[in-house]
Amino acid sequence: MFEAKKRFGLCVLDYTVTSNHIHLLVKDTGAGVIAESMQLIAGRTAQEYNQRKGNKGAFWEDRYHATAIDSDEYLQPCLIYIDLNMVRAGVVNHPGQWKESGFSEIQAPPKRYTIIDLQSLTELIGFADVNDFQRAHRQWVEQGLENGLAVRDERWSESIAVGSLAFVEKIKSKLGATGRHREFELLGEAYALREESEAYTRNSTAENEVLSTENTFLWNENVDDSGT
Repeated sequence: MFEAKKRFGLCVLDYTVTSNHIHLLVKDTGAGVIAESMQLIAGRTAQEYNQRKGNKGAFWEDRYHATAIDSDEYLQPCLIYIDLNMVRAGVVNHPGQWKESGFSEIQAPPKRYTIIDLQSLTELIGFADVNDFQRAHRQWVEQGLENGLAVRDERWSESIAVGSLAFVEKIKSKLGATGRHREFELLGEAYALREESEAYTRNSTAENEVLSTENTFLWNENVDDSGT
């Protein structure tokens, strides 16, 4: 991810690295940055892993699934959802206990090899000062833990777009024929452009079970930077 940031200008807002998949929150800056970055990340990961293990072929089982997220009030709950991933998996009791995560980097930015664009994240969330955002971020995580928000939310894992009605309608239009038969619905306080139901198993036992070529969309310059 650091290499993609240097080479293509990938704007990373949050991430969590798990044992078998990665949650990655990025800002769409156009010009195919996300697609090129994901190609680099997948290729470099496979190359380094195969060199260590003496293997060949791809490292990742499937291509990535992308969910376009409206900014404004929709970005903050997605951020906390990613932060609470390993709590949700029962591995840790607090995201600060999982080193390979954006939570740790947001709260204590490293001096070298910084991945998250903390200034961009601060501004997108609606804060002028980074320190103010960091304090609010800690409070949101604590509130999420207290309120039992460390549960799976299908909006972020099974949708093509999440946000206002106008936003999801715009994304559906951008998808053209691909989005023609896909419906959107109100989930909580946000609208979600959903995948067709047959693209998912009825009782998923792991998050990567929903990641398939049928629900993979490669965002490019046709999707404006209101999506994250």
